[in-house]
Amino acid sequence: MKIQLERVYRARTNARGKRILVDRLWPRGVRKDALKLDLWLRELAPSNELRKWFGHDPRRWEEFERRYYSELRRPERQEQLHELLALARKGPVTLLYGARDEEHNEAVALRKFLEGSTKK
Repeated sequence: MKIQLERVYRARTNARGKRILVDRLWPRGVRKDALKLDLWLRELAPSNELRKWFGHDPRRWEEFERRYYSELRRPERQEQLHELLALARKGPVTLLYGARDEEHNEAVALRKFLEGSTKK
């Protein structure tokens, strides 16, 4: 399973496979036709409450991951989670995100969660 990450504001890489936006909100200033994505799984993004609480503060990262993983385990998230896992098992996927911090964002946490769920 190959899951790559890409910030939507960077020049598009040569990443192959499905391009999937995992932000809850559409990235500011990005035209929908310019992003060239295959899927937008906004329901897999952190809740608005969690997103606002985190505020991209690296000091809150570990607690953010814990809370986000708890959200991902909820029944209402399972359909999109299984859809994403199925795509990742078929071939490479690139998770797209808008955050400036490339180490502390929902795409990083989601990839870690997905990789952990396939090892079980």
